[in-house]
Order: sequence, then structure tokens, then C-alpha cells
Amino acid sequence: MDDVKQLVTDIKNGNLKPIYFLMGEEPYYIDRISDFIEENVLAEEERGFNQMVLYGRDITIDDIVSNAKRYPMMAEHQVVIVKEAQDLSRTIEKLADYAKNPQPSTVLVINYKYKTIDKRKTLYKTLKTTGVIYESKKLYENQVADWIRRVLASQKYSIEPKAAQMLVEFLGTDLSKINNELEKLKIILPNGSQITPEHIEENIGISKDFNNFELRKAIGERDVMKAHRIVKYFADNPKDNPMVVTVSLLFNFFSQLLHYHGLKDKSPRNVASALKINPYFVNEYVAAARNYPMRQVSMVVATLRDFDVKSKGVGANAVPQGDLLKELLVKILA
Repeated sequence: MDDVKQLVTDIKNGNLKPIYFLMGEEPYYIDRISDFIEENVLAEEERGFNQMVLYGRDITIDDIVSNAKRYPMMAEHQVVIVKEAQDLSRTIEKLADYAKNPQPSTVLVINYKYKTIDKRKTLYKTLKTTGVIYESKKLYENQVADWIRRVLASQKYSIEPKAAQMLVEFLGTDLSKINNELEKLKIILPNGSQITPEHIEENIGISKDFNNFELRKAIGERDVMKAHRIVKYFADNPKDNPMVVTVSLLFNFFSQLLHYHGLKDKSPRNVASALKINPYFVNEYVAAARNYPMRQVSMVVATLRDFDVKSKGVGANAVPQGDLLKELLVKILA
């Protein structure tokens, strides 16, 4: 995120490079940088003759080079944006010859999503010298809630930890999907607002009471009635609450709980750091550790492995997923 801010600042200050090669597994920042260049490098009246968008599936490397070598018309620069450039992965190395001596009046933007180029080859080494290479790496699930908080803070909003966790649980690590939902909330909520679980439930449709986050908490607290209510809701709404996701999240929770039991320093700060969780959730692990000794946690982890296989249809084809989930809950709380 800091790299993106610096890159955008350089562009705003007119410190342009002849090539921006944007690559990596996470498309969100690739799109953001590319869109910023498209909307800000040229004045509106200059774009008609000096800005073009090409698509990898429709062109060759020679087409890119041919367009990049043109001179701008009545402007200092021209901008050539290549979207879906990963469709040119078999021939992308041919761009190395142009990268060695790029047209200084052209800003060439390559959007190479979901992949990276070979860092041992000539193109990568040349681009490091003559242009900018930005690699957009996919965030781990435990990093996404903090990303949500930072993005909102930069826009004068805040979010409760539980609300951020609900978004992560429901939308996963897809930053574009998460950002789309945040944009909807910002339209509704005035600047400076704090986003709450109630806002998420009312405007995005994620239940604040019946979700994997609440199930995990209920199991950790051994709140049997609450856990069974949530599992019944999941069984009645299997499409919105696939068992494979629930089992995966519970497996991660109990694996972290096993790690917690092994910590010598159980201070809140060290627990948050060691388990890579928001400090807000440390008390959940403290409570769960009291309710589940290390030996029982190991047994639960083994049970979850078994049910993970069953949730994917191995050895339990005729058993409804809702019934499997109820059976899993009984075994965990036994």
C-alpha cells in the first residue's frame, strides 16, 4: 500500500517513467494504478489523439511496440495502456528489446494480472533499469481486516473489528469485491462515520448474529445453545453458508489455539503478534484456551481434518451437509 502511494505521488509530481509493468496475483492495485495513469497523466483535451487502450487477447508485442513508438500530437506525452496483458505471456519476453530503449515521450502501462514474469530473464532485469515494475501480492486472510481499516482511515472512516471480520469472512481476500462493498457503505454513511456490524447486516446482507465469526466465538465460549442455533441456521441456508468454509475457519481457529497453548509469553501483545490476529480478538483465544486444554484442542483439530474430507464428499456422499455440521458440533463440544 505504501509502494502504491509513493508511485501515485511520483506520477502526480510529473516524475513519469516510460514503462509501468504492473503484475501479480492481486488485481486490485494493478487496476487502481492503471486507472490513475489513464485519468491523470494527460489533460482531457489531449486524450483523444494521445491515449489508447489495447487488450492482450487482440494484439501482439509488435503492435504494442508500434503504438509505443509513435510521437504525441500537440502534447508532451502519449499514454498506451495494455489491459489483460497476461494473455501475451508466451511472447511477453519480446518486449525486452523495446524496454532497453523506450520512447521517452510515451508512458506505456502493462497490466499483467494474476501472474508474474520470470525475474531471471532479460525483460525483468531491463524494466528494473528503464521503467517501474510493481508486483501486487495477494494478502493473507489475516492481513485483510487491517487493510480494510487502513483504506477507510485514509478516507476519514473507521470500522469496528467485528464488522471488518464479517467482510473478510463473507468476501474472502478479494480486495476488489471488498472495496465495492465499502464504496456502497460510504455512499450511505456520512464522512467520519464508524462502520458497525449493524451497517454490514443492513446494507450488505451479512448476518451479524449468524455467521462463522459468531459460531467460532460461541464454540470457544462453549455456549452450546448459541452454537446450535447458528449451526441450525447454516443447515437451513446451505448455499450462503457452505460447510467447507465453516470447517476451514474452525480448523484455523483451533490450530491457532494449539499455538496459543504453546506460547510461553501469553501477554496480549505477544499473543496478537504470534497468532497474527487483531488485538481485539485476543480475549477470544484466552477464553477458548480455558475451555479447551491442549490435549482436547489436538483432538478437535484431528476431528476437523476428518470432517473437512467429509465436507468435500469423500465417504459421506449421502449425508446432507447440515447434518454433518451438526454432528461435527456435537463432537467438538463433547
